[in-house]
Amino acid sequence: MSNKQLDVQIMGQSYILGCPVGGEDRLLSAVRKVDEAMCKIRDAGKIKARDRIAVLAALNLAFDQGDPTTAPLGDKALDDATPAAQERLSDLLKRLDHVLEQDGQLI
Repeated sequence: MSNKQLDVQIMGQSYILGCPVGGEDRLLSAVRKVDEAMCKIRDAGKIKARDRIAVLAALNLAFDQGDPTTAPLGDKALDDATPAAQERLSDLLKRLDHVLEQDGQLI
């Protein structure tokens, strides 16, 4: 099966993505979900770095896939979390920062 390229925007930045022919609607739907998740985190105002926003959005989307009855890891959920959960999330963000400082990219 051949691939085609789609020009998309996520959080105001353009990306050219490869897509199998016939998969355009699924890819565009995924792009919309990622864009919405990232913009929601950015607009909450607590996190500014695009890479951290991307990681949190990816975690939220993966978390939603696993158990749709639970709340995502957004800023409100972080504010309402127990102190132990806040500490775990804070530790996760510190570890992500450390990895990103070493490598500078997610993939």
